[in-house]
Amino acid sequence: MATSTKKAVVPALGGENSLNRYLSEIRKFPILKPEQEYMLARRYAEHQDSDAAAQLVTSHLRLVAKIAMGYRGYGLPVSELISEGNIGLMQGVKKFDAERGFRLATYAMWWIRASIQEYILRSWSLVKIGTTAAQKKLFFNLRRMKNQLQAFEDGDLRPEDVNKIATDLGVTEDEVHSMNRRMSMGGDASLNVPMREDGDGQWQDWLTDEQPLQDKVVADAQEADVRHDMLLEAMDGLNDREKHILTERRLTESPQTLEQLSQVYSVSRERVRQIEVRAFEKVQKAMLRIAGEKRLIPAAA
Repeated sequence: MATSTKKAVVPALGGENSLNRYLSEIRKFPILKPEQEYMLARRYAEHQDSDAAAQLVTSHLRLVAKIAMGYRGYGLPVSELISEGNIGLMQGVKKFDAERGFRLATYAMWWIRASIQEYILRSWSLVKIGTTAAQKKLFFNLRRMKNQLQAFEDGDLRPEDVNKIATDLGVTEDEVHSMNRRMSMGGDASLNVPMREDGDGQWQDWLTDEQPLQDKVVADAQEADVRHDMLLEAMDGLNDREKHILTERRLTESPQTLEQLSQVYSVSRERVRQIEVRAFEKVQKAMLRIAGEKRLIPAAA
């Protein structure tokens, strides 16, 4: 299907005062159909077509804004969160491979979240926590867990609350104590602390909005786990050579070339390509079958 030839331009986002205008403008960009997205991604991957990349980006600006809104409780301007998310989206578009069968939104959301989270970690003066996975998990989930436990008071958490948080997040109790004290020292535990220096808005203003957004994050993670399990189950139908070639060609960050794999198996590059294509088709069919059995997609008419 043909795509629009009108040049797509990302709207400017100057600050909080222009946020409403920006949100209104990005709603004007159409959401791409799967076949349109595929062709644009091919054009960019094969020809470095900047117009194709721009259309992919602008069609997903609403996704960035939605994800950024989920992080507004950290006291940073939403316009800055969106700008950082847009950077992540552009990185996702650059690395997106339409041939793997997934939509850009599914792939790009992880780049968007990573970019926003890294910005928050860099910007928050009250928490300089490094970059370990456990510290990041605590930073972005501790307040949500405390809300669920109704642990709103300042100071140390109750032992039973510490134990539950540590168990649910897969971290140690010492790490929970340390992170809670760091965040409490900065006033994060108080629900009445102003979000901005001018006193406009308080932390408690965002509590009602934050919980569903966190649920969405959990749902997305669960969906990714389901897809991963389906992929592993689908690949069980491949022989060892097919599984190895498909993995090295399409499921790694640094794919091997046809020449490298042809030397491993002492066959021609064309033969490796044929095996790769056949294995990919087998996995696609198996995943559709598994999805149908699990009722993740409607049955064929």
